[in-house]
Amino acid sequence: MHLSRALKDKRPQYNKRHDKVILQHDNARLHVAKVVKTYLKTLKWKILSHPLYSPDVAPSDYHLFRSMAHGLANQHFRSYEEVKNWIDSWIASEDDQFFRRGIRTLPERWEKVVVSDGQYFES
Repeated sequence: MHLSRALKDKRPQYNKRHDKVILQHDNARLHVAKVVKTYLKTLKWKILSHPLYSPDVAPSDYHLFRSMAHGLANQHFRSYEEVKNWIDSWIASEDDQFFRRGIRTLPERWEKVVVSDGQYFES
C-alpha cells in the first residue's frame, strides 16, 4: 500500500481523475511471478495487459527507431566506430521536443492497445 499512497501524495491530481492505479509492465518473469500477482491484487490495481513484445507501445520502436531508420537509409558503415559516431551524431541532432513527443504519445498508444484488446496494430 505504500506505493499507492506515495503516488497519491506525489501526484495529487491523480485522485481527481482516477479511482485507482492502472499498471502496465512488460510481462517479465519477475512481474508475473505468483507473489507479485498476489500483491498487485491486494492493491486492487488494474493491470493493463499487452503482448510479450509490443512494438506499438515501445517508444524506442514506434518513435525513436522508426525515425532513426529514415536517417539510416543508404548508409554503409565499415566499423563499429562509424556506427557509434553516426548514432551519437543523430541523437545530438534531435531536439528535446523530439524525445518529449515520443513519451507524450504513450497514453494515446496505450489507449489503442486497450481498445484493440492487446492485439498488435499498425501506427
